[in-house]
Amino acid sequence: MRAAILHELFDGIPQSWQRELVSERTNLGEISNYLLGTSYIPKREEIFASLNVSPGDIRVVIVGQDPYPNREHAMGLAFSVRSGVEPLPASLRNIYTELYEDLGVRNRSGNLEAWARQGVLLINRVLTTKPDTSLSHSGIGWEEFTEKIVEISSASNPVAILWGKKAQQLSKYFDAKNTIASAHPSPLSAYRGFFGSKPFSRTNEILEASGRPAINWQTY
Repeated sequence: MRAAILHELFDGIPQSWQRELVSERTNLGEISNYLLGTSYIPKREEIFASLNVSPGDIRVVIVGQDPYPNREHAMGLAFSVRSGVEPLPASLRNIYTELYEDLGVRNRSGNLEAWARQGVLLINRVLTTKPDTSLSHSGIGWEEFTEKIVEISSASNPVAILWGKKAQQLSKYFDAKNTIASAHPSPLSAYRGFFGSKPFSRTNEILEASGRPAINWQTY
């Protein structure tokens, strides 16, 4: 049974990442056993949604903490919610406030798949959580798994947007001149340096300076 569960979870990883993550099969097996018989979000088929961006296509990495604890919000991309969700979670509202102040872009949809399609890796440090409980799956192996993802992503020399101390623990994998670090957009910390940090325009400046296209931060 344990081997079957391991195989099932590993097969949920997009093909472009599977070869890169073979070393994580055992870790995924342990996570699978932990999840067996429990209630968790996002849905199993959405756990690895962030990895729909192929490693070689990554231009920007945005690191989140863990899925929104609301069943209607969690959908496998850091900070993103499903289309039509209202009101938006507080952190995402603050992200959009900064985006508007930075570039004049006003977004209504909280679905960030449009960013992902342009090579923005929206990866949480922890990929599942118990419904209605934040950080309940911290320490079960996801942090090691997602650190490996971040390490792999660094090969494409992306711009790293690291909000908060936990995200900034991964700064060692990125070129310092391509790293944008600030406080987390959570209401508890946004006024401590997130607002006014201009991460979106700075990201595009770095990309264009290296001959890569800017990101269109509009959502649809």
